[in-house]
Amino acid sequence: MHNTILALGLLVWMIAPAVHASDHEPSPGVSLAAPNLSTGLPPLVDTAKKAKRSVVNISTTQKIQRQSGRQRRPSPFGGEDPFEEFFRRFFPDPSPDQPRSLGSGFIISEDGYIVTNNHVIGEADKITVRLSDEEEYQATVIGSDQRTDLALIKIEPSSPLTAVPLGDSEALQVGDWVMAIGNPFGLEQTVTVGIVSATGRVIGAGPYDDFIQTDASINPGNSGGPLLNLEGEVIGINSAIFSRGGGNIGIGFAIPIDQAKSIIAQLRESGKVTRGWLGVMIQPVTKELADSFGLEEPKGALIAEVTEGGPAQQSGLERGDVITAFNGQTIHDSRDLPGLVANAPVGSAAQVKLLRGGQEQDISVKLGELPDQLASRRPAQADQESWGMTVADLTPDIARQFQLDASREGVVVTAVEPGSPAASAGIQPGDLIEEVNRKTVTSVTEFSTAIADLNDEDTLLVLARRGTFTSFFALKKSG
Repeated sequence: MHNTILALGLLVWMIAPAVHASDHEPSPGVSLAAPNLSTGLPPLVDTAKKAKRSVVNISTTQKIQRQSGRQRRPSPFGGEDPFEEFFRRFFPDPSPDQPRSLGSGFIISEDGYIVTNNHVIGEADKITVRLSDEEEYQATVIGSDQRTDLALIKIEPSSPLTAVPLGDSEALQVGDWVMAIGNPFGLEQTVTVGIVSATGRVIGAGPYDDFIQTDASINPGNSGGPLLNLEGEVIGINSAIFSRGGGNIGIGFAIPIDQAKSIIAQLRESGKVTRGWLGVMIQPVTKELADSFGLEEPKGALIAEVTEGGPAQQSGLERGDVITAFNGQTIHDSRDLPGLVANAPVGSAAQVKLLRGGQEQDISVKLGELPDQLASRRPAQADQESWGMTVADLTPDIARQFQLDASREGVVVTAVEPGSPAASAGIQPGDLIEEVNRKTVTSVTEFSTAIADLNDEDTLLVLARRGTFTSFFALKKSG
């Protein structure tokens, strides 16, 4: 995937644009009226003043046995801690369990329920919440959800708290004003303003990606804090920013509150999140795959693998089916399906519309519950553009060489020529080809027969297993 944006190999920060005064001087004798800036700017003071009462600072303590010298602290963003240099300068040689400001949160009920990011609380042994009036409380974790990076914690306040109202993120439009409040670098109650830069952003964080992008200044420590509209309603939860060098560059991401509402409700009720489970691995439908499957256009979710014993298999879904609608909602892209399935009630009968062999079918599937141990990943997708590969029978020696299961059937790719159709499609040495043009192949002879009659303009559709996952690859000869 090109230009993957993750709080993974990248630090997570951002910056507001500078405003420069005009270089032109007025002509002598000409009176220029001062512009009334207030007429073009939204009313921010009241919104900020009211909302700040509901934003909290969250610090955590994790007891780690000191090895020697300074104890390095794990980063809530993954990788090296972006706060390390800051704390090295101002708080030298802390104890192993010294609390540090890690993030923000916001109050959603008078009795002390607080929403934040899962990565803010992490594996903390102790969570300290500081309110806007400087009161501090110890918090307990009600529940957390790694797949959406959300967490719900609770304190026992001495008096009713001010809860911030939750808004409607579906109503957001690009260009709308938004406000972020949080504790960047431990600087409490920092308010920044910007606009909605984009909605529906996919940044590679997981199968439920659907982020709001904003240029409101967000930095480490803002995580878990609210992104508000001008009415002071939470429309997003600040979660990540994009930066190559640690500097703030004006690209931040927030989880839409409409996506978070159901997660928060489940965490509050049961302390965990249950999701519908279809039991398939899917991949996008590229133009080449659409041509190979006889589809009119490249849309839908292509089933690359059906989980044995899962709801899809029990209902008759097959590998190679293209799901075009789920419970009446059109699947334009494979990214549309996971969220719809996850939000469907466990045990409900989901209506799945699909294409199989060019024919449309409607199948009812009784959804299961998504197992916790399932990896939230999709089959690897390659750039399938246009065959230059050597294959061999799956012998015990070949199986050992490529660390494959010798009991499986297929032919093993032992070499791929750089720049070839196979390389262009993403085929790799060690891939186990199980099907060619929708026909099972168990030997080199069968593989050779399957491709013998293909012309230069034909597409070679390959189903290959890599590790524990299978994916379709469409190969086209160059020229």
